[in-house]
Amino acid sequence: MVKKSCLFLDTIFNKIDTKGRVSIPADYRSILDERQVELVLYRSFLHPCIEGCTADLLEQMAGTIDRTFDTFSKEQDDLTALIFADSKVFVPDSTGRISLTPKLLSHARLSDSAVFVGKGKTFQIWQPALWEESLQKIRQRAFQEPLTLSRKTEGAS
Repeated sequence: MVKKSCLFLDTIFNKIDTKGRVSIPADYRSILDERQVELVLYRSFLHPCIEGCTADLLEQMAGTIDRTFDTFSKEQDDLTALIFADSKVFVPDSTGRISLTPKLLSHARLSDSAVFVGKGKTFQIWQPALWEESLQKIRQRAFQEPLTLSRKTEGAS
């Protein structure tokens, strides 16, 4: 038996209807269904897009924030406000669609189409032209300063 990937992969374009409904890509839905987890979306605080992840990853983020920052610190307060106060659980309907909120649609400048961008444990939803513009900048930075993966050692800071 082949193990299914639990990573959000690929770049997938979907239409948005006049009511703000968009289909979650089938591969993404299968990850949610197989792991029996909820889908969470919130406005990116780095880009004009929507961040998407599973509810269990959001719980992991909460733990990381608690371990990293002092309670009531400015950093802890800012991150929790930007992530948790803005997050919403979405349950796809029987056809795999969700209704994006006006706040999310406005933030990502979405109207009639969206592109789902797999980012491993998370994904993003972009307005297609904005994604292409961002992708060009990412590729340009990668050519100028090649990206590498390094192995982090235990206890290194």
